[in-house]
Amino acid sequence: MDIPFLDYGGEGPELLFLHANGYPPDCYRPLFANLTEMYHVTAIVQRPLWPDSQPDDIRDWRPLTDDLLRYLDAHHSIPIACVGHSMGGIALLRAALREPERFKAIVLLDPVLFPPYFIRMWQIVFGLGLGERVHPLINGAKNRRHQFNDLERLYQGYRRKSVFRYFDEDALRAYVEGIACPMDWGGYQLCYSAEWEVRIYVTGVWRDMDIWHGLPKLEVPTFIIRGAETDTFWERTGNMVRRKQPNIRVEALEMSTHLVPLERPKEASKLIQSFFKETL
Repeated sequence: MDIPFLDYGGEGPELLFLHANGYPPDCYRPLFANLTEMYHVTAIVQRPLWPDSQPDDIRDWRPLTDDLLRYLDAHHSIPIACVGHSMGGIALLRAALREPERFKAIVLLDPVLFPPYFIRMWQIVFGLGLGERVHPLINGAKNRRHQFNDLERLYQGYRRKSVFRYFDEDALRAYVEGIACPMDWGGYQLCYSAEWEVRIYVTGVWRDMDIWHGLPKLEVPTFIIRGAETDTFWERTGNMVRRKQPNIRVEALEMSTHLVPLERPKEASKLIQSFFKETL
C-alpha cells in the first residue's frame, strides 16, 4: 500500500515529519505553523493510524523505519530534511543509519533512546512477556476514555491535568482536536487505538542496541532537542550519544518534558530552522 501522508503547506524546501506514539500529526499544528514560514511541511501517517493495520504485525519498531524508507522510495528521489518526535525520532534515526544518502539532515525531538543497560533490562522484560505489566504508561493507555460527546469538555478536563502544564491554550486545543476523530453518531473517538498505543510501548527499546553500535558511523548531520524535564531522553543519554558521535548536537529546552514540540512549538521551530539553515 502507499504510505499515507498529510500536507501542511508552506514555502521553501520540503520538511518531512514523523509523529509520536498516540499523537497524530494534527496535534503538532502549532509547531507546523512556525515551520511553514521556511519549509513545505508534510507528515507521514504512521501505521498505528492506518485503517486496517494490526498491532500484532510488529515485534519491534523496525517496521516503522521500513515504512519511512518505502515512503521515500515513492515520493523523494533526492535527499530530504526530516524531523521526528519520540517514536518517530527512533524510526528516523534508524533510517539515517541504514540509508544515510536519503537525508540532508535530521532533527530528533526527545527520541525514545535509552542507555544500553536499560535496553538489556527491557530485553529481559520483553522476553518474559512482562512488558504490559511493568511499562508505566500502559495502564493509562488501556483505561483512557476513548469516546467523547464534545471537545470543549475534553479540553477543560485535560486543562487540569499536570501532564499538560506547559501547554498554552493553542497547543492544548490543537492536541485535543488532533487526537479526536469525528464519528457518525455525532461525537468523537480517539483516532489512535489503545491496542496500537500499548503495542508500541511494549515493542519499543528492546532492539535498540543496533542504534548504539551504529552511532559512531552516523554520516547525517543530526540535532537532538530534549525537554529539560523529560523522563525519556535523559541528560546522561545525551552525554553518551555525544561521546559515541561528537558531531551530534544535543540541546535542552527549559520548561518542557518529553512533549517538547507541543509544549514549546515556537522555541523548538526556531532551533530546527537554525540547525537546518546551518547544515543544508
